[in-house]
Amino acid sequence: MTHLIDGRPWEGTAERTGPVFNPATGERTGAVDLASAELVGAAVASAHTAWRSWRNVSLARRTRVLFAFRELLHARKDEIAALVTAEHGKVLSDALGEVTRGLEVAEFACGIPHLLKGGFSENASTAVDVHSIRQSLGVVAVISPFNFPAMVPMWFVPIAIACGNAVVLKPSEKDPSAALAVAALWKEAGLPDGVLQVVNGDKEAVDALLTHKDVKAVSFVGSTPVARYVYETGTAHGKRVQALGGAKNHMLVLPDADLDLAADAAVNAGFGSAGERCMAISVLVAVEPVADRLVAGITDRMARLRTGDGTRASDMGPLVTREHRDKVASYIDAGVEAGATLVVDGTKGDFDADGDGFFLGPTLFDDVRPDMPVYTDEIFGPVLSVVRVASYDEGLDLINANPYGNGTALFTNDGGAARRFQNEVEVGMVGINVPIPVPVSYFSFGGWKNSLFGDSHAHGTEGVHFFTRGKVVTSRWLDPSHGGINLGFPRNE
Repeated sequence: MTHLIDGRPWEGTAERTGPVFNPATGERTGAVDLASAELVGAAVASAHTAWRSWRNVSLARRTRVLFAFRELLHARKDEIAALVTAEHGKVLSDALGEVTRGLEVAEFACGIPHLLKGGFSENASTAVDVHSIRQSLGVVAVISPFNFPAMVPMWFVPIAIACGNAVVLKPSEKDPSAALAVAALWKEAGLPDGVLQVVNGDKEAVDALLTHKDVKAVSFVGSTPVARYVYETGTAHGKRVQALGGAKNHMLVLPDADLDLAADAAVNAGFGSAGERCMAISVLVAVEPVADRLVAGITDRMARLRTGDGTRASDMGPLVTREHRDKVASYIDAGVEAGATLVVDGTKGDFDADGDGFFLGPTLFDDVRPDMPVYTDEIFGPVLSVVRVASYDEGLDLINANPYGNGTALFTNDGGAARRFQNEVEVGMVGINVPIPVPVSYFSFGGWKNSLFGDSHAHGTEGVHFFTRGKVVTSRWLDPSHGGINLGFPRNE
């Protein structure tokens, strides 16, 4: 696997490569070329040249490309999903859901003529008209994570391209094939060569994008430490940055909630995609006296889950790498050592797969306290912690005190409590009886606190504003005579 430069696979020889694995079997299935800073610079230069033409392409022509891309993506979504499963490990149904969510953002971007409309005021002053326009930035970079190799690039790329920018995409080197396949669909849809470049790489490539003078904006999704680094480095070099970081998402369950619904939701949101979601529920906050019943219900449901190869009839697949699996597994020992009650041990059990895959089964801890590593750290794996609290207020305070603020959920049948929660909780995305509150494409996606660095969330109208900048034009067209010399400050009269 290699880079996509000017609409074609790169034909050079890479000095460095990275391994690509099938996480379900542990088999090394290929290698990906890792870009040097010099190659990143060449990709940016090519994108900058392409932008000079693309920015002047009419909205009508841009929209035709977007609609064609949308149709191609819809027709090939099963193929893209299979690539996601082969390199990330998530089950096929989950991978297809990921692609479909990305497709929704492409559909949103098809409405770009309406979204880019400015305003116009006639006779703001005598014979003076004022209008506003939004214009593209130039070359923008998208740095996407391993856990959603198809969806996250599509949160940004369709909107950036629709707004008239050129894009340099750096997907995760762990699972690059889906991003490369989607990029090929853009070319097939009629996007001019150079408007979308794909460079695979690691920190060297990231640093080259963050410091290149012609990269005007950076969109990033990943862990909080890296998000902070991306934000600080990018802004120090004069770039607009939206850096979405990590999460520790809490699900607060009140005593009046439907406990069967809550137990289902905790399992679905805690163990889907092996917990490798920034919107996964990793902490269930149970308001007494319902904790025992919730833990029993979750435990019963976990016993019926099937963990194995994502191409088989599995509910949950492997983790993305052996190293990450081992890191997540280490938290099980840490939780026990800290005094939490290990209800279900994910290291035990059989996995439906061939070879030596990177598996860890669903794990459940009870009696977790806020000072334990299983609570404080973003584990990013299938580990669900139950914290018991005495009241709604105690649960809310726990959530608001957490340094992360990505997503949260409340389960209740009390409309007043729900309205109070959505007003008082200090989190960017809130679900009411919805465990994974990922907004639809025409609303924005983004967290608060250490879950977001920058002012703009992803997609929706905030995405359009992030990838454009405003300009206001004040004009006067008069007869050949003029008003003469006047050095005073202009007044609106």
